[in-house]
Order: sequence, then C-alpha cells, then structure tokens
Amino acid sequence: MSGRALLMWDDAVTGYDFGPHHPMDPVRLALTMGLVRAYGLDRAVDVVAAPAAGDSTLRLVHHEEYVEAVRRVSAAPDSADGSFGLGTGDDPAFAGIHEASALIAGQSVGAAEAVWRGEAAHAVNFSGGLHHAMPGSAAGFCIYNDAALAVARLLELGAERVAYVDVDVHHGDGVQAAFWDDPRVLTVSLHEHPRTLFPGTGWPQETGGGAAEGGAVNVALPAGTGDEGWLRAFHSVVPELLADFRPEVLVTQHGADTHIEDPLAHLAVSLDAQRAVQASCHDLAHDYAEGGRWVALGGGGYAVVDVVPRSWTHLVGIAAHAPVDPESVVPVSWRDEVYARTRQLGPGRMTDGRTPGWRPWEAGYDPADRLDQAILATRRAVFPLRGLLA
Repeated sequence: MSGRALLMWDDAVTGYDFGPHHPMDPVRLALTMGLVRAYGLDRAVDVVAAPAAGDSTLRLVHHEEYVEAVRRVSAAPDSADGSFGLGTGDDPAFAGIHEASALIAGQSVGAAEAVWRGEAAHAVNFSGGLHHAMPGSAAGFCIYNDAALAVARLLELGAERVAYVDVDVHHGDGVQAAFWDDPRVLTVSLHEHPRTLFPGTGWPQETGGGAAEGGAVNVALPAGTGDEGWLRAFHSVVPELLADFRPEVLVTQHGADTHIEDPLAHLAVSLDAQRAVQASCHDLAHDYAEGGRWVALGGGGYAVVDVVPRSWTHLVGIAAHAPVDPESVVPVSWRDEVYARTRQLGPGRMTDGRTPGWRPWEAGYDPADRLDQAILATRRAVFPLRGLLA
C-alpha cells in the first residue's frame, strides 16, 4: 500500500453553486484548496482528479428516475418545480447541476476505490460529504449522496465491513437511510439534537432495521454543546464501536458546521476540537481499519472564510502525515486571496486558541448533565444490540 495520501481535487467542483445568496458558497472549496497550497500540502499528497460518477455508479444508491430528473433539470433549470426535491429553497436548480454533483460524487468514489485497492492508505475529498441526499430526492443542499456512494462502491468491490462516522452538526440521514438494512455497514452520527436542527432525525432509538439492528448509531447532542462535551461524546461512543466492528475501511465525514461561528447551527465547538477529532479518526483508522484505510470527506460548514478552509486544511495535513502547526501564522498570500475573493479579512492563525480536553466515560456519569444523558441514551439503545455493555 502506498504511503502517500491522495487529495481528490478538480477545479470544476466549484461549479456546485446554488447562487449568490445560498449558504453553500463554493468559495469555501476554492479557499480551502488555496490554503492547502499555501502550506505546501499539495506537495505532501498526490493531488488527483477522478472522473464524474456515471449512471451505473449513481444507481448504486439513487433511483434511476431521480438521476434522470436531475439530468433534465440540469439542462433546463427553469423546469424545476420542487419534484424530487429539486428547485426548492434548499436545493435550487442551476444549469449543470447534474454534472457538478456527479463530479463531486466521482471524487469520493475515486477516493474509496484508491484506498480499497491499496493505491493509498488515506484519501481526502473535502468537496464531498453531501450526506442528506436520499435515494430518490435532493435534500439539505445535497443532490447526490457521495458519502453513501463511496460506501456502496466499497461494498461492490468486495468489502464486508465498512464503518461510516459523521461528525457534521446535522444528522447523516441519507447515509443512514441507504444502509439501514445492511449489516455490512456501521453508521455513526454525532449531531445537534433533532428537536433543534434540520433534518429532525437522528434519535438514539434509530438503530437500524432487520438483520442490521444495531448498525445505525446516533448521538443527539444538546444545543450549546462545546469542546469538552463534543469530545466526550465522540470518545464515549466511537472507539468502542470501531474496536468491536473492525471495519475494513473507515469513511468519515467532517462537516465544519459544529463550529461556534457557524450561522446555521447551535453547537459551540472550536477549530481546535475539530482538529482533535480529525486526528482521532486518523488514529482509529490505523488502530481498527485494515492497513489504516481511511476515506475522509468534507460536508457542511457555512463560516466560509474563518472556519471551513482552516478546518479542512488541518484534515488534509493529518491525512498526509504532515500536520499543520495550529500556532502557525496563516500565509499572507492566502489572506490576500481571501480579500481578493470575498473582501473579508482572513484569520491570522490556524487555531482558535483552545487546548480542548474531555472527561472519559469511565470517569463517571452525571445523571443531571444533559450531555451525559445523551451519551447514555445512545449507549443504552445500541451497545446491547452489539453485545457491548452500555
């Protein structure tokens, strides 16, 4: 297996553009790639572009009639009327929507293929992580579910155990739905509680169907959860499940919208805690996935200057085994690029100035603490189904 990591990138992914007033601003992708280059990480990884996902690949997850609907709207955006979730406020139609969405999906599928075949131990597609798209509809800024497609491709290639861990602030509902009845896939989602945030799903009692009961895991975090609680929740659930499941490949989704500055959600997580979870996912891949196989995706994130580029640049550095020093001063060349593109001032350092820690679950449970209540609800719902102690 190659020791080099892959970074999946094609400039055309910035064509995934819902318009000037939509939160999913593609400048976040361009600025992330610019910061990756400013730190020289493009020389620490192999930057490659995969082809767009073709129809046979898209149909691993998506219904044929939905793919055809996206293709029609792509050619005639004015025809979108809300059918299949296309042409809504969340998912406005635009010319080329099929091509841009299929290209992003292709990068995640290409990352999965390369990791499975041993061409690289780690592969990153920060343009991906569009985890809300359902088999037959768009949802939540997501047209094609590249995360689910990457997992489905791994299964098609012969994988028997794939773990998907999603730390976006929103529930990874589309991926959970795609593999609800498939015991070969373990989906774990840590997200803001469904009472207070879209999509309103991801309750602890959602544990998978049929022979896959216990294959869906949901940690519903109280609004306002900060670094210590977020890290406590992650480490109280994820490592034990991965140690039990022993995936052949670990696929992770790193939406940056858990950050305290994100305008669309209500958690209070810092860049430094996000970086800590990225590093933990890397370590967990080496501990439990065969050969350290790790596919890391982006996701949400709507503080497009201050947060997203720094978070995902850290992700690339960790995957490349060339981590960026959090105390490092952000290169002036990149801050100039930020101003030229956005007329905003970019952040000065790669840290929020935090050194987050957490209290291990084994240290004790506080029955009056809402965060501990959330963790315990998840453990009680899922762990016994997997033969583990809650």
